[in-house]
Amino acid sequence: MPDAEIDIDSIAAGGDGVGRMDGLVAFVPRTAPGDRARIRYASGRRFARGELLRLLRESPARTTPPCPHYAADRCGGCQLQHLSYAAQLEAKSHIIQDAFARIGRREIPMPEVVPSPSQWRYRSKLTLALRYRDGEWIAGLHPYDDANAVFSLRDCPITAESVLEVWRSILSHAALLPSAHELRGAVNVDALTLEGGSRWDRAAEFFSAIPELSQLWWAPDHGSLRLLHSRTRDAVGASFSQINTFLASTLHTYVTSRAWSYSPSSVIDAYSGRGATALALAERGARVTAIESDRAAASWVSDRLPAGSRSMAARVEDVVSDVLPADLVILNPPRSGVDAKVTEILARPEGPRAIIYVSCDPATLARDVARLGAYRITALRAFDMFPQTAHVETVCELTR
Repeated sequence: MPDAEIDIDSIAAGGDGVGRMDGLVAFVPRTAPGDRARIRYASGRRFARGELLRLLRESPARTTPPCPHYAADRCGGCQLQHLSYAAQLEAKSHIIQDAFARIGRREIPMPEVVPSPSQWRYRSKLTLALRYRDGEWIAGLHPYDDANAVFSLRDCPITAESVLEVWRSILSHAALLPSAHELRGAVNVDALTLEGGSRWDRAAEFFSAIPELSQLWWAPDHGSLRLLHSRTRDAVGASFSQINTFLASTLHTYVTSRAWSYSPSSVIDAYSGRGATALALAERGARVTAIESDRAAASWVSDRLPAGSRSMAARVEDVVSDVLPADLVILNPPRSGVDAKVTEILARPEGPRAIIYVSCDPATLARDVARLGAYRITALRAFDMFPQTAHVETVCELTR
């Protein structure tokens, strides 16, 4: 591959630095706006992918990453540790603005990004890949340039120590895991969700050996996720835990206050999860319909909603037309965004007068807003739920 010198002028959505050379846009991981770098690159038809060889001029936005895995193992879990925190916030604001311009075809000012009170040890959940090698299990993450490789994780400075302690306990009892070559596990301080393997004969023994776990969930190969063991009645898995508990309450307060500012008598809370927003609005007097595809979570919410409100275990695209009309619809989908059928239904004349869309991916948010041509953007604010990574949470308000 050829070498070249390049000036980096921005950060792309995935966290790569962006520069231009020979008429091509080049994406270069671990570079910063203001860097001048020598790179090795491979050209495509519309852009180039570069590998940083050395810095010729360092950006003032740079800082020394504290994580031992960030450089040595090229850890792909974080993308922005080499940027100062102020530079990270600015980059995320630009990422949102650029997504709306390129994908949403809407011009917006650079949005405010509310900083996280803690930039380190904020993660309350950690998902690791497990590989069986040379007679033992290792658990770790993938290098950013090799999705098939896994390095053994010693520490993760953005993850709470309590979560790492649970992982260490899990690995100390790894002989009790399912017989398999590959597994994937997500853990918070009290729940493990494991994916992979076809049989788990020693699951009960494993659960008994790790008293820190109150829930054990398993999705075998070609099977659905199910609860195997629990020490609590509130059996909702690790997938529904808040990642950044330091900022989660601020985001929740903002969303519920903005929702209530529309004085809605009827609300649809789509992709409702554990129902924090649905319960808060129902307690204030709104008639809420919560929709969640996970049956355990939907049942958990149903048991707590007051009379007049309800929780449905269903896919949003399958039932949203049946529960309209409503004054307000809240959308909080996974990273993939909402199904095109949902935006098509909401854009009809019987759609709500307002939508609050909470997104963890600016690209799919911008795409879905572009589909909602009957609505205008009335407010946009971002929250840095994921410091040191390129991810950002955005709250977009839309009115007819």
